[in-house]
Amino acid sequence: MPTTDTIIFDLGGVLIDWNPEYLYRKIFSNENDLRYFLKNICTNAWNQEQDAGYPLAQATAELAAKYPQYDAEIKAYYSRWQEMLGGYDENCVAILENLHQKKNYRLLSLTNWSGETFHTAKKMYPFLDLFKGIVVSGDEKIKKPDPRLYQILIDRYGIQPGKSIFIDDTKINVEIAVDLGFQTIHFLSANQLQEELQKLGLM
Repeated sequence: MPTTDTIIFDLGGVLIDWNPEYLYRKIFSNENDLRYFLKNICTNAWNQEQDAGYPLAQATAELAAKYPQYDAEIKAYYSRWQEMLGGYDENCVAILENLHQKKNYRLLSLTNWSGETFHTAKKMYPFLDLFKGIVVSGDEKIKKPDPRLYQILIDRYGIQPGKSIFIDDTKINVEIAVDLGFQTIHFLSANQLQEELQKLGLM
């Protein structure tokens, strides 16, 4: 196995806990109404368009015009988006800090996130400063699992995929990384991540 010199982390679902339900449980008192709204109105697919760089104000206005009966609820999605953040995984951050202290590895991140909100998130989570670089999908106008976003990361930081570990909680994102030659870890939990890194001799 080639010597590993770079470890790449996804953010949401790995280090940072993000879930729209945290906000919408404050808005909807009925579980069925909440489920309907997130499945049919402010869907994950709709949010991913903004992760790929679509302007938040335009996306909100268009959806509110389409579903005027949900005007207030739709506008809350991005005006109160910080309430969707449930904090961070302390155990995963401890792993990140451990890797940073070793100084044997370059730490990078590849995240699907709106460029319009990420600067605020960066201020909220000081551990993001441990990364030598973060590629944000919204800034690049492309999102995972599009291989072009991975290629931006590779080119920008001179990465050799075979000497790099790619960590992500979404299976298709991991599969694309495998296709591009990365060593990968499909993230399931902090304990599993630590075990996988130990098996690779990185911790």
